[in-house]
Amino acid sequence: MSMADHTSEKKAFRLSMLIYDTRYRSITIQVIALIALVAVGAWLVSNTLSNLEALDKELGFGFLKEPSSYDINQRLIEYDSRSSHGRAAIVGILNTLLVAAMGCILATILGVTAGVARLSKNWIISRLMTVYIEMFRNIPVLLWIVLIMAVYIESLPVPRSFKGDNATSSMLFGDAVAVTNRGIYFPKPLFNDGSMIVLATFILSLVGIWFFGRWAKKRQAATGEILPTGWIKTGIFFVPAILMFFIMGQPIGLEYPVFKGFNFKGGYQMRNSLIALWLALSFYTGSFIAEAVRAGIQAVSKGQSEAAAALGLRPKRIMSLVILPQALRVIIPPLISQYLNLTKNSSLAIVVGYMDITATLGGITLNQTGREMESLLLLMGMYLSISITVSIGMNWYNESIKMRER
Repeated sequence: MSMADHTSEKKAFRLSMLIYDTRYRSITIQVIALIALVAVGAWLVSNTLSNLEALDKELGFGFLKEPSSYDINQRLIEYDSRSSHGRAAIVGILNTLLVAAMGCILATILGVTAGVARLSKNWIISRLMTVYIEMFRNIPVLLWIVLIMAVYIESLPVPRSFKGDNATSSMLFGDAVAVTNRGIYFPKPLFNDGSMIVLATFILSLVGIWFFGRWAKKRQAATGEILPTGWIKTGIFFVPAILMFFIMGQPIGLEYPVFKGFNFKGGYQMRNSLIALWLALSFYTGSFIAEAVRAGIQAVSKGQSEAAAALGLRPKRIMSLVILPQALRVIIPPLISQYLNLTKNSSLAIVVGYMDITATLGGITLNQTGREMESLLLLMGMYLSISITVSIGMNWYNESIKMRER
């Protein structure tokens, strides 16, 4: 037998090779698993449609156009009981995004502060941060939400205590802000002619701050000279918008909250349910972020801080310029998980009456329309979309700060 015949015989494919040949076995297993998964999914869909047909129901989303017939206490856009279920769902989504964004910002501030402070050489500060972290991490967030809501309602004054000459409570910041057990009332901006030019100037200032920051970093890397970027960015942030505000004749005004009848009228209201949920989620998630920050800092070699100190850098500079930039590689991955957990934990808002997407679409709308399948599918899709968006954004940021070797 020639060498060519031997090679062709060796390469001949047989069906038994799909199981016994290691080159094909993994592909065979994956194909079988995929077929099984598709079959199970098809069976579930078919079974669901059959059950809906038996109940004389059709899968559809036309109910979103029907009037909702219920009110939502906290809302960022116009809405009343005559609005559709679809608009109620949008209001719920915006409320979820609002508390998630506020919670992530405050939790990050608390977590970074507590994580750094726990490593402090000051015994009192270190132990106080340890108590905060262990206390919030080991008690369910639901209990914190209810507790903070109860403390908020019981400890703050009622709105009528601000009424008339016999008022026992007073407003803050020149009668602009009222803190009550129903929530916080603060001024509402009024936009007149020319206000869009002022807003456009402010947005351009933010863009200018971003470009200046990038330029300052490149300049520092090239020359080693550190500019007072904080003061310059503050000037870019305030000066152009303030100048344009006066040039355009002060087109943006304020509507102050005023006590009328039994409550405050005018301005904006941040309800007590939103505040309690925001604080509880922030303090709870902040305790986990603090541990991630502590682990990230301790992962950086002590030689880094010693070398920076030998160069004459102060402790604050060492932390902000040397330690934290390197620690971010360890901090960012668990930080993403904590942001996602905070967003999903916001679904507990219903216990304090905050109308998020779970309370609107997954609660009242579901019960009124009887469209449990459609409502839950939409609800799951919305949470999935929010989570994926947060993950993509944070992973992009993690990639942008990753150290690159030459």
